[in-house]
Amino acid sequence: MRMLFLGAGGTGGYFGGRAAQAGADVTFLVREPRAARIREQGLRIKSPLGDATLQPQLVTQQTLQGSYDVVVLSCKAYDLASAIEAIRPAVGPDTAVLPIMNGVLQYDVLDREFEPHRVLGGLCQINATLGPEGEVVHLGKYANIVFGERAGPARSERCVALEQALAGGEYVSRLSTDIYQDIWEKYVFLTTLAAATCLMRGTVGQIASSDDGIDIMTGLLQESQAVAAASGHAVRPEADASARKLIGDRTQPVTASMFRDLSQGLPVEADHIVGDMVRRARTLGVDATYLRTAYAHLQVYQAQRAAA
Repeated sequence: MRMLFLGAGGTGGYFGGRAAQAGADVTFLVREPRAARIREQGLRIKSPLGDATLQPQLVTQQTLQGSYDVVVLSCKAYDLASAIEAIRPAVGPDTAVLPIMNGVLQYDVLDREFEPHRVLGGLCQINATLGPEGEVVHLGKYANIVFGERAGPARSERCVALEQALAGGEYVSRLSTDIYQDIWEKYVFLTTLAAATCLMRGTVGQIASSDDGIDIMTGLLQESQAVAAASGHAVRPEADASARKLIGDRTQPVTASMFRDLSQGLPVEADHIVGDMVRRARTLGVDATYLRTAYAHLQVYQAQRAAA
């Protein structure tokens, strides 16, 4: 199975690099400056699971030819339009597009561009970024990638082939039998985490240690869960228990990647994550006072950033 990963940043670089390290047929579509750096220094992965330096297959927009079996998208939501144009030449009649992005809005866009039967469901759970010298830095030992059919038999021929292609890497890979449920449960938790850490400008532990922090985070979680339930994807007890355990941990150092981007003055996926949850709550008649407060804060940040 020929796989094309768009970009070799923190997320795509980690999963694509580890898959290539395990023997998968992986190619990275990157811009020329990134390609030049990787050719010179290799794709370097720094991780508690083991460091690696690879010489992966690379293409640029100018050298991309032919279609691939699977194209993996791990871009930010605000880069989706340019990502679609970049991968379009690689998407043939039998190509599967696998987004491992945050949220759910991307499926509407990708379905319009490539038709629903070509678009798989997917998500990833990892804390990874690019270091100052272009290295992929994996923070922590958690690295999961989950994928599956959004309609039809879960163990389709292409998903089984992808399951085999991704086997053996330094991550947990899972073929889901209910990918939308998995996507929504991640969306609910991510929205809670992003809204809380961006609004409070701190870690979960710092928020939980404040007088009302746990109650506020619980309110964000409950509002997001209510939207999920009204959308037909009620969060399962195990996912609820896991989320509540984390937001109640006064020693928990975790933050959302959105908070880390905000702290650096970078663009954020506010509209795609928290904003989308607020819009869905309004449409479905779900009270979302905590979420609306967090989204207003993010909108102010975006306005200030645009005016700077």
